[in-house]
Amino acid sequence: MNQCSFHKSFQLNGVSFSSEEELLCFAETINTSVYSFLSDWFNSEDYVIVQTSGSTGKPKPIRLKKEFMKNSAKATGSFFELAENTTALLCLSTDYIAGKMMLVRALTLGWKLDIVEGASNPLKGIETSYDFSAMVPLQLQNSLKELRKVKKLIVGGGVVSNNILKEIQHISTKVFATYGMTETITHIAVKRLNNFSLLKGGTTKQSVNDAFYKTLPNISIQLDDRSCLVIDAPKVSSERIVTNDIVQLISETEFEWLGRYDNVINSGGVKLYPEKIEEKLSKVISNRFFVAGFSDERLGEKLVLIVEGKECKINFTSIENLTKYEIPKEIYFLDQFIETETKKIQRNKTLDLLSL
Repeated sequence: MNQCSFHKSFQLNGVSFSSEEELLCFAETINTSVYSFLSDWFNSEDYVIVQTSGSTGKPKPIRLKKEFMKNSAKATGSFFELAENTTALLCLSTDYIAGKMMLVRALTLGWKLDIVEGASNPLKGIETSYDFSAMVPLQLQNSLKELRKVKKLIVGGGVVSNNILKEIQHISTKVFATYGMTETITHIAVKRLNNFSLLKGGTTKQSVNDAFYKTLPNISIQLDDRSCLVIDAPKVSSERIVTNDIVQLISETEFEWLGRYDNVINSGGVKLYPEKIEEKLSKVISNRFFVAGFSDERLGEKLVLIVEGKECKINFTSIENLTKYEIPKEIYFLDQFIETETKKIQRNKTLDLLSL
């Protein structure tokens, strides 16, 4: 093993290390997942094997080059200005790429990283302040009262609801949504979510420059013939990545995400984007929910709404900019949605619960 395969300033839970062996011995006292990843990271192979999340298909193992993972770490450090001795909190599972990459960033850039178990409220009881952390939307929602303990936060693994967006507008923490996938070694683009100027009446309006995803360094984007995003990221992937995400290109480095190509609903010749409709519906629905297209003799597909929880009335008429085509034709209520291990909703498996 190399004596200098990680940054000299790297610390884990307040401890510094002089060798890989010393670090691995310490990692064993934290948890099996951290130890297992670090063992793979320090072995002689030039790649590690990671699992995809399974939110858009069956989870599968893929190989990621260690060189590419280091490049991704450097890009994040550059974009967010997170240099040597940055203090960071890891509160995501290291079984998946988002958690693994927090370790890689710390090892590569020389951060002082603390690890807490991936709890739903990771900042509870913590007195330390951090320069940087990464969370999923549920953790963000449960950490609102203590979010000031983190200066910069990236949020991935799901959409941040409008209710949470309102809550974070006047919090000092700089919060960013991320766009990416396991194949791109987490995020290749980020979007600012808070501290925007307020319009009269207290409604939030993003500035033109902050409303869209912005790519990290050394990323090129374009569209294919389906209007789906194509990513050229030679420093983190040896192959061009063709996604199923429909986007609108704003510039060479900015895009607006519209939804998944697989999820587009063609209802009577009108294309409906579930993710954009869900964004609007979240203004009046506090429970978890999603929309889908069901077969219909007249329309081809009809828009339906699936809500987690007890049956209740929903007032669609109060939602601004909701067109008549975007009002669900039917509503179904389920006690509990089916999730992936990373708490993402498995839409197809959840729909199977409906006895139609």
